[in-house]
Amino acid sequence: MNIFSFTLYTVILSYNPCDVFKFYNVTEMHGLNLADCEKYNNTTEDAYIAGLSNVSPIDNKPFVFINLSRCTDDITTTGLIFHEMMHLSFDLHNNDLSQEEEIITWAELESYKIIKLIKKL
Repeated sequence: MNIFSFTLYTVILSYNPCDVFKFYNVTEMHGLNLADCEKYNNTTEDAYIAGLSNVSPIDNKPFVFINLSRCTDDITTTGLIFHEMMHLSFDLHNNDLSQEEEIITWAELESYKIIKLIKKL
């Protein structure tokens, strides 16, 4: 598991989707639970969590989790990261669609950061 803390959010990168529960030391969060995650047959094509954008159950700081086992090629990786960063961007911009261009641009620029981090691992 690799953790990167940015000013506005935290990034959690792991090949095991259950690590997000272990990182926050909880058995349940945001409608998901560790027991179901551990029972799930997590593969490169299917996982209990491929990606997740939400707030920490500890301090309400936003986080993005990316299941690295789902990052099988550059296209899939980029799509997954951008998907989660769009969720985060909407939240950070208070779902204000009048800021549509800012929302999308922010998610795009942050996605590049995450992709660069993954390529260094």
